[in-house]
Amino acid sequence: MDLSLIVLLPLAGVLALVLLPASLQKACRWVAFTTLLADLGLMLWSFSRHFDPAFGSLQLVERIDWLPAMGLQWSLAADGISAPLVLLSGLVTLLTVAASWDVERKPRLYFALLLAQASAQAVVFLSQDFLLFFLAWELELVPVYLLIAIWGGQRRQYAATKFILYTATASLLILISGLALAFHGDGFTLNLAELASRSYGGSFGLLCYLGFLIGFGVKLPMFPLHTWLPDAHGEANAPISMLLAGVLLKMGGYALIRFNVQMLPDAHLQLAPALMVLGIVNIVWGALNAFAQDNVKRRIACSSVSHMGFVLLGIAAVNDLGLSGAMLQMISHGLIAAGLFFVTGVFYERTKTLSIPNMGGLAKVLPITFALFVITCLASLALPGMSGFVSEITVFLGITSNDAFTTGFRVITIVLAAIGLVLTPMYLLSMCRRVFFGPRIPALAKLGDMSPRELTIALVLVVPTLMIGFWPQLATGLYDATTDSIAAQLHNTVQTALELPSVFG
Repeated sequence: MDLSLIVLLPLAGVLALVLLPASLQKACRWVAFTTLLADLGLMLWSFSRHFDPAFGSLQLVERIDWLPAMGLQWSLAADGISAPLVLLSGLVTLLTVAASWDVERKPRLYFALLLAQASAQAVVFLSQDFLLFFLAWELELVPVYLLIAIWGGQRRQYAATKFILYTATASLLILISGLALAFHGDGFTLNLAELASRSYGGSFGLLCYLGFLIGFGVKLPMFPLHTWLPDAHGEANAPISMLLAGVLLKMGGYALIRFNVQMLPDAHLQLAPALMVLGIVNIVWGALNAFAQDNVKRRIACSSVSHMGFVLLGIAAVNDLGLSGAMLQMISHGLIAAGLFFVTGVFYERTKTLSIPNMGGLAKVLPITFALFVITCLASLALPGMSGFVSEITVFLGITSNDAFTTGFRVITIVLAAIGLVLTPMYLLSMCRRVFFGPRIPALAKLGDMSPRELTIALVLVVPTLMIGFWPQLATGLYDATTDSIAAQLHNTVQTALELPSVFG
């Protein structure tokens, strides 16, 4: 029952916080940190002892009839696309608690929400029952909404409301599409493996695919459903932005692979070119929007929109390299974006501003902060030797190695995606120059640099980024067997779909 323990341990931490005497409220951060540290340790122990990365199917399967009248099961399992994202979510949520150490307003509620969020995230990645998945998908929206609405900036109510409206509305499409699949065929089932074993052809499969694509595309986020993200990041405090960028966006990419690719391969093959076009738009549109932002966090948020476009490209490449690149991009971006938002929070605590024109000369007064911000920016712009480079080049190789698409289509896709690669260093390095160099603002002349706690958090995010950049097998070894299996399924479907001229040249 390792996976159940991973899911339930944070909820035990919530109970401990509820029972904590009011006189010990300052200890609530230690309760949350210790609980999530133990949870991450349990993840590492369980996956190192009982999870075989060479086995591409589900492992550590747990299945208990929960509500038989509704067909609901407590069904958890892990495979190559869920295990690394569970580890990523465990690490980022733990660091979010560490980054929130100085929160003074309603600390018991704040850390209880982070613990509840950790539990819901784990269920999303591990659930093998559609209704259980959907319940967790909905429940994890509540802590994020409250964390933005209570501890956010001046326009926090607007940002939180926009977030919940977008995501809750999209959830209706997920529910309708999932139940349509559950009722289709030879009997009702909510088991994801059974749903994936069925065939959904024709317009029915296409409609369900589109429902999932829009529903999960909001969380990814996918153009034009991305506009909630800059507002959410702009108003959330830095730790919650770490959680948004490091974990929540990855739920959208994970769900697209789990549902759209695995369950609806026929529809995926037909709509792969459209998905590739959306990925290109994400990359270029996000990069261009980043130029227009004078708020550091909003600029990084727009860069996240751009970088998640590579996930769409990898998924649309319909081969093992593309899927591998999409997975690696999610892991890489989770680490890099969390690092960017954390370091941004560090100098916001000193300067009390996120306005780029109101900053300057910080490199001399915050040299350690400056060095780590530049490192994370270099990782984000895909500098060779860092994880961002490996993930994006793998996506490009996935596109070029798939001869199912016409040569012209592949060339145009690569050229347009390369525009995003050119724009990324322009908006990131110009931001570094304006924030850390230029005329020093007198009010910012005396600032304290990173504390040992802050330096440790930043290094925990930066070191894996460098390690994966030099040794990608640290990440790819966890999921290659699963992505190869999914790609083989797509290849088998391709053999019967070559007559579709709108998809294959």
